[in-house]
Amino acid sequence: MKTTFEEIIDINRFGENDPVDLNELAKLAEIEQVSKSDEKILFLGVDLQNDFLEGGALGVPDSFKDLERTLRFLYEHFNKISHIAVSLDTHFIQQVFHAAWWIDEDGNHPEPMTIISVEDVESGKWQPVKHKEDSLAYVKALEENGQKQLCIWPYHCIEGTTGVMLESQFAKFIHFHSFVHGNPIKKVVKGKGFSEMYGIVQPEVGREKDESLLSYLREFDKIIVAGQAESHCVYESVKQIVDHYREDHEFLKQIYVLTDGMSCIPGFEEVSEQGWSELRKTGIQLVDSTDLKL
Repeated sequence: MKTTFEEIIDINRFGENDPVDLNELAKLAEIEQVSKSDEKILFLGVDLQNDFLEGGALGVPDSFKDLERTLRFLYEHFNKISHIAVSLDTHFIQQVFHAAWWIDEDGNHPEPMTIISVEDVESGKWQPVKHKEDSLAYVKALEENGQKQLCIWPYHCIEGTTGVMLESQFAKFIHFHSFVHGNPIKKVVKGKGFSEMYGIVQPEVGREKDESLLSYLREFDKIIVAGQAESHCVYESVKQIVDHYREDHEFLKQIYVLTDGMSCIPGFEEVSEQGWSELRKTGIQLVDSTDLKL
């Protein structure tokens, strides 16, 4: 590439609200040319948004280092990676996993990271402000399905706030890539329904799948995944793709998860490690970004 990494990315400005000047990027991209390849390779960036990076409302420790390694990988393989897709976790204040939804007998809202169980709801320890039957049914469904219990998250990725936006340096890079390759960035909005939606394919509770997204993913010869947080949205996104294509062994072998491009929410490291251990058995590959050569 004629354009240097530093001309596009300023790693010292990670997490800042650095405006993305698309006209400037368009001019910078004019000098670049890419050789067309018969292989279609997708980079899938999961929830690389301000609120999930250090300093954000639900900032993941070490996420700036993860982001730098991811961006250097994307730069090194700029010509080979033909398409980019990103997910955008998007919420409202009044959702079942936010404190505003719940109160105790004294009218207090739960603190962030509080776990609410079926027993808590049935005993009255925590009660929904409204939608009582649906809320209890939701918590029951989580436990019956063996999924993660209901966690009250800090208010994050609220629609219309800067927290929901893609991190600025990452946004610069992927739009520069789009200009050069001439392919649109696929942006997948998730999390606006009643249920939490960690994965990109379907909510935690509910059977509806994004069939068009699944079909889109199957068009690619290779998929490289990174993002935040490893323990939740990255893991669940990969798991949902695997669950849908479990019998398509050749496809699953071409899914690469960058181990140094993601980190866990503290306290979820052990369950995350167990989950990835099971997913490895399906054929997906967990690799360090410096070891993966496309």
